[in-house]
Amino acid sequence: MAAVTCADPVFRDAFRADMNDLRDLAALIRSRTPIVVIETMEEARALKLVEELAREKGHALYRWSAAAGLAQLNFRYGGSAPDRRTASGSGLTLIDDDLMVEPQRMSGGADGAGGTTRAIEQTLAIQDALRFIDRSGRGGLYLLLDIHPYLEDPVVLRLLREIALDHALDDRTLVLVSPRLQLPAKLARHAAHLQLSLPDEARIRELMESEFTLHARAGERIRRDPQMEDAMVRYVSGLCEEDVRQILRQSIRDDGRLTRDDLQRAARFKQQAMPGLTLEAAPEGGDAIGGLTRLRRWLAQRRPIFLGEIERPGLPPPKGVLIMGVQGCGKSLTAKATAAAWGLPLLRLDIAALYDKYHGETERKLREALAAAEGMQPVVMWIDEIEKGLAGEGGSNDGGVSRRVLGTLLTWMAERSARIFIVATANDVQALPPELIRKGRFDELFFVDLPDPPARETILRIHLARHKLDLAGFDLKRLALATEGMSGAEIEQAIVSALYEALPDGRNPDLAMVLAEIGRTRPLSALMAEKVAALRAWAAERCVMAD
Repeated sequence: MAAVTCADPVFRDAFRADMNDLRDLAALIRSRTPIVVIETMEEARALKLVEELAREKGHALYRWSAAAGLAQLNFRYGGSAPDRRTASGSGLTLIDDDLMVEPQRMSGGADGAGGTTRAIEQTLAIQDALRFIDRSGRGGLYLLLDIHPYLEDPVVLRLLREIALDHALDDRTLVLVSPRLQLPAKLARHAAHLQLSLPDEARIRELMESEFTLHARAGERIRRDPQMEDAMVRYVSGLCEEDVRQILRQSIRDDGRLTRDDLQRAARFKQQAMPGLTLEAAPEGGDAIGGLTRLRRWLAQRRPIFLGEIERPGLPPPKGVLIMGVQGCGKSLTAKATAAAWGLPLLRLDIAALYDKYHGETERKLREALAAAEGMQPVVMWIDEIEKGLAGEGGSNDGGVSRRVLGTLLTWMAERSARIFIVATANDVQALPPELIRKGRFDELFFVDLPDPPARETILRIHLARHKLDLAGFDLKRLALATEGMSGAEIEQAIVSALYEALPDGRNPDLAMVLAEIGRTRPLSALMAEKVAALRAWAAERCVMAD
């Protein structure tokens, strides 16, 4: 089977180690880092990576799990290891090689990492395994799988620390692999984290080709659709390789092709795998917006630079916009229309959904969500009502979580090199932290005011046409005058109410019915006139008008 795996490019491709990850791991080992932490759900991939490094560099490789205990994966008879010197009192003691493992305590196994697997008995308990490593372990790599439940044991912590402190003498590196792992402070100073890279577009396409090939080899019919394949690449970008392979396998082996249903399945999977980050499936087009001419012109000017259609040395790519304004005037719709007009996926980041009761978990979830967004570049990222996720009353009542989240987000915004265009919307400008809205965080601050008469005509035309009402029967100018002070959402709701009013008669509403519903509407600008007036006055001197 091993020969087939090596000869067949489809199977060989499925088990290769990422060269960048291998280089990063090798650099950590060369820099004599006592503990390397790999937080990942892809345990098999992490093991393959460490085995590849051990094979290339000639390191002894051990693996421990609660189910199998400790074993050397690449044991070779006749191999020699340098003497290990350990601190003993005020002097140094040499430990004889024969004491490392007594022959009668070892049992043979299958080949692994270029040698024979040799199990070390009486090491099922993590304390026993660590005592063996501390007292008799040779130099090499020691993989400890799912050790996180034991980190609250003071004996385990002490043994881990002693092994780390002796690293300069015996060259034993602990590699901790777990889905989630937070080291106590006393151990964290001896450790470095390795983040397994996410598959790029080229790698995703390789996985897709391998799945199509395997499906065809099974004698099944395949049907290729380049547009669907391009869309699937965008939808699964940002997921780990194991998840990408699983989604592609389910989608292709279902019926031999990729469909819109498969895209929706991928979107649902991503939403479950990455809380707080949602991939919007079908953003609306730019023609679905009434007004906002200045904002739309600003976006159109920056589109070619962001997409790389035009190169201008020294001109920085656009970062994003913060859109404030009166509720219901189209702020959220602008984010959707931007993605549609630019032909990019739309990611929605819900910061409030990332909050966790455990210390440090909220910031970790935010970093993971941002890393996933970077894996999908180029992309438009929509942060709706950003003040609700970052206000937190200055961090006084939440243990400082909101301040740390804000710091994490600001650092990422300042340092990111990925092509991610942010469209953030806000209703309550007073709740926004000043460090967020200063120039430089966003390219521009736009204010969306109540629509003027021409914009209201456009909004009326859009919603009447959407509900298949004959525009010839409606005086748009008269309706535009009647909707003075109304937002786009309120205009839409008036039309919807007229549709319901006409429903019992089995007919479509006419001009009189729409005017009647408009007359019964009490717009927000009247109900909360003082707050709306204060908001508009604040924006007049601080923001660029979107229209």
